[in-house]
This record gives sequence, structure tokens and C-alpha cells, in this order.
Amino acid sequence: MITRLLKSFQITLEMIKMEHTLFALPFAFLGAFLGANGIPSLSRWWWIVLAMLGARSAAMAFNRLVDHHFDAQNPRTQGRALPSGQLSRLFTIMFILVFSFLFFFACHQLNFLALALSPLALLIIFFYSYTKRFTWTSHFFLGLSLACAPLGGWIAIRGTLEPGMLIFGLVVALWIAGGDILYSCLDIDFDRSIGLFSIPAKWGITIALRIALLLHLAMLLALAAALVYFQLQWISWIGFLLVFILLTAEHRIVSPTEISRVNTAFFTLNAVISAVLFLAVAADLLSRR
Repeated sequence: MITRLLKSFQITLEMIKMEHTLFALPFAFLGAFLGANGIPSLSRWWWIVLAMLGARSAAMAFNRLVDHHFDAQNPRTQGRALPSGQLSRLFTIMFILVFSFLFFFACHQLNFLALALSPLALLIIFFYSYTKRFTWTSHFFLGLSLACAPLGGWIAIRGTLEPGMLIFGLVVALWIAGGDILYSCLDIDFDRSIGLFSIPAKWGITIALRIALLLHLAMLLALAAALVYFQLQWISWIGFLLVFILLTAEHRIVSPTEISRVNTAFFTLNAVISAVLFLAVAADLLSRR
């Protein structure tokens, strides 16, 4: 029994792509570093990690649960754990409940505002999973979900919400929305065949790539505004330049005739982008001490 549970847990971690927590975690750390004006205390750091782990794991498992019948029809996703029968729905539901509790408990250990907003945050990231059923703006709901990361990091330290952090939230929202549009190009034919909504399915790959580019240009403008607002200096601006270079590379390797390269653009480069920006801002803040 124990062996079976451990095996199911391992399969679940593979199903939700635990390594892709790298997308959001650096932005939560960024918000925390800004809130602390340096390195947060070890206890705060620990609870932030657990809160992000809980929220992200619950959200991804929930997405796989509610989409499993679509995944079963899509040749690209038929091998996933739920549609292939490697995991049961009951185990997945229990996994979601456990990690949702972990998220709430970690928020409780941080401060009152973190706990008060935790149900709203979880509602936002769960609701995203349904949006492809009725709106092509689903990419922006995913962006909103990830935008909670820097805001949550700041709240975890300060117990308040700084208006300037909304700019960093916008940075993440635009970045993720643009990246998700690129990723959705992989499923354009399937989405159209069963009536799911996305920008590529609605307007085609060429226009979708242009919209993604515009969103990433807007993200760079918002990032510049955030750096100015927080009076960040040359190290952060080097990070800005590196992010610009990485986004340029992302859009150069993806084209209407090279959609197969989206996985490299979406997973590899985006993980590097979030890490680079966090490290640049963190180094900037620490250099002032």
C-alpha cells in the first residue's frame, strides 16, 4: 500500500512538471527581496517556498484533473498520467486537497493579509483551467495567475500591498500571456476540432506570434517602469538587457514553420528569464548594503 502511494505521488510530481515551478518561484523571491530590501529572514524564505510549492502543485494537478478528458483526445497529451490510467481521479483530488492545505497553512504562518488573500489566489489559479472552454483570453488568465507570485512575495514580507508591486505583477502577466500564446500554437488543430478557445485557434499562428511579440514588448516597457519605480540601478538594468536578449531569441526560434521549437522557447528560455531577472534585482539590492 505504501509503495503504491509513493509510486502514485512520484507519477503526480512528474505529471505536474514540478521542475517548472522555476517559472514562478524566482518572481516570488523577487517580491520578497524587494519587500525586505535585501535577503528575507530564513523563516520567511521557508514559508514562501512552501506556499509557492503548495499553490503551484495544487493548481497544476487541478488543471490536469479538469482537462483529463481533453488530454485523452489530444495525441500530444494522451500519454499523461490521468488519461493513460497511471493515476486515479481520487488520488489526484486528494493530492490537490493536501497541497491546497499546505498553501493555506504556509500563508497562515506568514501574516494575516497573506492568509486573507490565499483563497482568492487559489480561486484565480483554479479558475484559469476552465477558461479555454469559453474565451480566447485564457492566456491572460494564466498571466494573472502567475502575477500573484511577486505580489505574494511582497505581502509575505510586508503584510501590505505596495502599488508599485502591481507593476511587477503586470510584468509577469504580460510575459506569461505571451509565452502561453506561443505554447498554444502546438494545439491549434486540436483546439479548433473540439471547440476550445485560444488566440492561435481564433486568428491563426502568424497573427498569434505577432500578438505574443507585442505582449513581450509591453512586458519590457512595464519592466522598465518597475525598475524606475523602485529606483533600481545598473545591475538590474543589466538583467533587463539580458531579458531583452532572451525574449528576442525566443521569438527568433519560433516561426509559423518552426512551431516544434516552442517547447524550447516556452520552458527552457522562460525559466532562464525568471531566474536572470530575480538574480539581477537581488544582486542590485545586496550591492547597496
